[in-house]
Amino acid sequence: MDESLYVQLLDLACGGLLLTSVLALWRRELAVIIRVFALQGLALSVLVGVLAAHENSVELWVVAVGVLVLRAGVLPYLLRRALASAGEARRETRPLVNVAASLLAAAVLTLVAYAVSQPLVQLAPSSATQAIPVGMTVVLIGFFVLVTRRRALSQLVGFLLMDNGITAVGFLTTAEVGLIVELGISLDVLLAALVLQVLTARMRETFGDTDLDELRELRD
Repeated sequence: MDESLYVQLLDLACGGLLLTSVLALWRRELAVIIRVFALQGLALSVLVGVLAAHENSVELWVVAVGVLVLRAGVLPYLLRRALASAGEARRETRPLVNVAASLLAAAVLTLVAYAVSQPLVQLAPSSATQAIPVGMTVVLIGFFVLVTRRRALSQLVGFLLMDNGITAVGFLTTAEVGLIVELGISLDVLLAALVLQVLTARMRETFGDTDLDELRELRD
């Protein structure tokens, strides 16, 4: 692949990762957040595909297809199934941090990610490693979603955003991540999503809601 085209496609994929993270932080409708998460899975698969084309690696192409199926297909499907039984709880109505403050926090987290990533980038400067701060930003925004949202499904999306960011950093750091390693990580994430989906359903059946702040107020 031509180096200029490679850099442009890499920037486009990383831009998609960053944009979808901010959108997930901005929107409160759970259905929209799930669609944004699916788009981020697509952007991540494009990122791996670009690296596969640049490295001319069949193994990375297989991983790119696996990422597309799992993170843009299977996981969003599981989230939509969990949302389908949510009744009226289809919106994050009372996040701990409002939208304006959340977007400001995203800007701060982006600066922090770029600052802490510079030593890693300087170890082996390249087009791929220059994009590591984007992956770190996705990790930090995912963690921010995880700790500031009250609905269990929103927190699950935050956890999955973090995993997407960690995966992106791993591939940008070294494109030679083994197929078996990525398969193991993906299966772990799938298992965690399944377990959390079951727990969310049980919480709703037992307590009638998945707002964790309200559940903490329950007394025997």
